[in-house]
Amino acid sequence: MEIPTTLKHKPVVVVENYEQIDGKNAYNSEAKGLSLGLAQWNDRGSLDISAKIWRHTGGKWSRQSEEMPLHRVLDLAILIARSKEYFSQAYRYEKYYDPENTRIDRIGLQGDAMSVDIATNNEMLDTDIRLFADALAQEDERISERLQTLVSILERMGYHSIM
Repeated sequence: MEIPTTLKHKPVVVVENYEQIDGKNAYNSEAKGLSLGLAQWNDRGSLDISAKIWRHTGGKWSRQSEEMPLHRVLDLAILIARSKEYFSQAYRYEKYYDPENTRIDRIGLQGDAMSVDIATNNEMLDTDIRLFADALAQEDERISERLQTLVSILERMGYHSIM
């Protein structure tokens, strides 16, 4: 399905077959495409680029399509990777987390840090965290494949681990 170019987000790089590779929704996804382009919120004289997930209802492009600045997409990738790392060892805790230390990590970014914590204000945390861990384990192959692909691309670009 061809991504529209007449809307406020102006695609420059597109993935028009995303529904075929959308994780467990592959071949049956409402997310039809991805794009990188000029952001819809650009003000006169200001220029930002964004990533967009294009959703289609079957009859028209959906208002639920999502657009994010690129740094937020990368922040989500960092959060996914760190969460996956944490949950690979979470079985060590009876509740899948340590109630005395709910901080997973502080990841330095731009002079400060992204705090990654267990959501202790979730009233159903003890149930939800197990469901989350199970779902993450079920998705491990798809997530790992994408992370490995990202690692390969970053290495080709010259980004190497400092550890």
